[in-house]
Amino acid sequence: MAIKAADVSKLRKMTGAGMMDCKKALTETDGDFDAAVEIIRKKGQAMASKRADRETTEGCTLAKVSADAKKGAVLILKCETDFVGKNESFVALTDSILEVALNSDAATKEDILELELNGVAIKDVITEQIGVIGEKIEIEDYAVVSAETVVPYIHPGNQLSVIVGFNQADFEEQAGKDVAMQVAAMAPVGVDKDSVPAEIVEQELRIGREKAKEEGKPEAMLDKIAQGRLGKFFKESTLLEQDFVKDNKKSIKQYLNETSKDLTVTEFKRFALGN
Repeated sequence: MAIKAADVSKLRKMTGAGMMDCKKALTETDGDFDAAVEIIRKKGQAMASKRADRETTEGCTLAKVSADAKKGAVLILKCETDFVGKNESFVALTDSILEVALNSDAATKEDILELELNGVAIKDVITEQIGVIGEKIEIEDYAVVSAETVVPYIHPGNQLSVIVGFNQADFEEQAGKDVAMQVAAMAPVGVDKDSVPAEIVEQELRIGREKAKEEGKPEAMLDKIAQGRLGKFFKESTLLEQDFVKDNKKSIKQYLNETSKDLTVTEFKRFALGN
């Protein structure tokens, strides 16, 4: 049977596959859309199997918050090349997956794969797109923050994204943006010293002792010196203690308190390609 251009276009919109692949699939199935979609999906499965061992070093990361700004999510979708990672359709795919995840109870990247995007399981959507694009695609990471207010930040180029949770619902919007950009720029390891993982604290103490020993400091002073250096680490590497990048005469903690009494950060997530 003759395949109409409108049908090819319709299948292309449904799957994202190329025009020739869509026409071929419709020709093979005598215009049966469901069967044609299945052919394209199987092509994706075959491609996914072939590329299973390939490394995904490029991609896209986006951040998004709910309409009431009380929940935010951030996601990294990886691919093999920079060309694909910056492609509009790949960014749109990342955004669509993130939107579905945000509006669900998904807590992990594994949860997301079982959700549906336009009636199709996201794991199958990804498989289809592997066949369309010809590269391995995978969700590398996903995280959620819930708070009185969650503020997102996406750095131009979609290689770095942030969500920050605050303990208040009513404060200047600019303050939220400033802190989200601080997280992006300064890559803090925690909100405050109490939220820094124990293994990082132990590592910094060990480095402090070793450095003091190399400098010839007395054995009895090593622990005290290491603790002092740990304090400096907390000042430089925890969000609330860091100098505010727009005014280094005050810390982020001071800036927030000046913005609104007792305003603080409850949690943040920072995703960057290559990290």
